[in-house]
Amino acid sequence: MPAEFIHIHPESPEERKILHVVSALRDGAVVIYPTDTIYGMGCDIHNARAVERVARIKGIKPQKNDFSFICYDLSHISDYARVDNATFKIMKRVLPGPYTFILDANNHVPKLLNTNKKTVGIRVPNHAIPRRLVQELGNPIITTTIRDDDEIIEYPTDPEIIFERFQHLVDIVIDGGYGGNVPSTVVRAVGSEVELIREGLGEVDF
Repeated sequence: MPAEFIHIHPESPEERKILHVVSALRDGAVVIYPTDTIYGMGCDIHNARAVERVARIKGIKPQKNDFSFICYDLSHISDYARVDNATFKIMKRVLPGPYTFILDANNHVPKLLNTNKKTVGIRVPNHAIPRRLVQELGNPIITTTIRDDDEIIEYPTDPEIIFERFQHLVDIVIDGGYGGNVPSTVVRAVGSEVELIREGLGEVDF
């Protein structure tokens, strides 16, 4: 059975459609959605089977994943990560935005993902659709980028093409308009050191 293909307004997401996707996430759905950078794929962090499915689709072992969490804002960040005051100030200044912050994971994360990972990526994208999804869900969703097999175009941008490729692998593909093809800027802030890992869409001025 192919995935659902749902158009959601990128700036004013329709409540009924958001709640429909959230209900599916609670039931273990794997969903593809737009972000402020490129399209992502993810699921409810509390559904172990769904996390395993995302890992299989990506072709990686769940225990060796480099997934990040999409959060609505920074209010619950202490539930998943340890962050010092200096890093928190940086995050507060640039988020929501096209950044992934790699932080020290707290003791909750390894149990949650059945992994021995000592770090966790945190995303608060400047995009209404994924933020509304996690707001209604009540907890973060796992997120990982989807890539194109094309050697020139690394990330697919057309939601219809994304649907054609993933319709038999995932449960829902959200059409939020054309996506970007530049990933997030990745900043590692473990301990007291702040290090640029990948320069992406987010400007580095800190």
